[in-house]
Amino acid sequence: MTGPLAGIRIIEIAGIGPGPFCGMMLADHGAEVIRIDRPGGQALVGDPAKDLLNRSRLSVNIDLKKPEGIAAVRRLVASADGLIEGFRPGVMERLGLGPDVLLADNPKLVYGRMTGWGQDGPYAQAAGHDLNYIALSGVLDACGRAGDKPTPPMNLLGDFGGGGMMLAFGMVAALLSARTTGAGQVVDCAMTDGSAVLATMIWSLRASGRWNDARGTNFLDTGAHFYDCYETADGKFISIAPVEPQFYADLIARLGLAEDSDFHVQNDPRRWPALKGKLEALFRTRTHDEWCALLEHTDACFAPVLSMAEAPSHPHNQARGTFIEVDGITQPAPAPRYSGTPTAPPVPLSQDAARLQSIWENIGYTDADLETLQADGVIA
Repeated sequence: MTGPLAGIRIIEIAGIGPGPFCGMMLADHGAEVIRIDRPGGQALVGDPAKDLLNRSRLSVNIDLKKPEGIAAVRRLVASADGLIEGFRPGVMERLGLGPDVLLADNPKLVYGRMTGWGQDGPYAQAAGHDLNYIALSGVLDACGRAGDKPTPPMNLLGDFGGGGMMLAFGMVAALLSARTTGAGQVVDCAMTDGSAVLATMIWSLRASGRWNDARGTNFLDTGAHFYDCYETADGKFISIAPVEPQFYADLIARLGLAEDSDFHVQNDPRRWPALKGKLEALFRTRTHDEWCALLEHTDACFAPVLSMAEAPSHPHNQARGTFIEVDGITQPAPAPRYSGTPTAPPVPLSQDAARLQSIWENIGYTDADLETLQADGVIA
């Protein structure tokens, strides 16, 4: 493995969504992540080769309903730097794999727990999904246009930004602490908490009187004419976001509106609806490509709105290598980039028998042990 996390071993108890995303982030950046799958477990994507969240991992099937399976997981975790799991609170304890047990086996272990509501609190045992978690944190209510109901921002803010990415950060922070102190710990990552943290700047604006709770009326939530998406003559969309006055002036000049006194005052919310109407009419007079020719590569804070089908072929994304193709599947490349410890291109989820055999042997299993476990259906 290459990348800044090379030499780190993480055991991942299989799940869906934010847990695998955390595992993907760690694996993308060089950690050896061994994914424990359950026999007959349901995958989010039918074809495992297309489940990109599971890339760059080793997978081994272990039956956690059998004592021998639990013993095998304990041995693996004893050899690891960290573990990540995404069950409801108490499930790992009932399996005999709770933090008290695993930290006793391996005092330097970083035990990462990914849940929606957290390990405690009134909602802790309730089922939920991304939308519920960002609803409770106050984030969802701020998403949407004026006069309309809250708009779910896919599952990016809870599952991935406030969940998987937050846990990946927490794991690395705790791993650094373990190397300094010699003591592991539990990382309690809740998507409700994480999505609240993502909104910290908005809380700051609210405290300073620059943000109100009426969605779609603020300068970053489609309330302002200078921060929104507009339809073009050919039915496509562009985005503008010149928040700073010098960038706003640049946009207005390029649009030929410098002499229109209505646009001379940028930040008066009372004027925003009328100014938005003028821009809507103007942007419909030219095609998507014509606006790109005028506004791309300027300080007008402009970009075309690309579909997922279009984004990989855009010249900027191609120049950066933002997307790559692995076994015929287009996907985002690992990010961020490193000058001294570059990451390797991701590879599909693997059940490399030779590599797994080596791992089992290194934690004390003989060939005869493995044959018995396989014959008994404990591991595959």
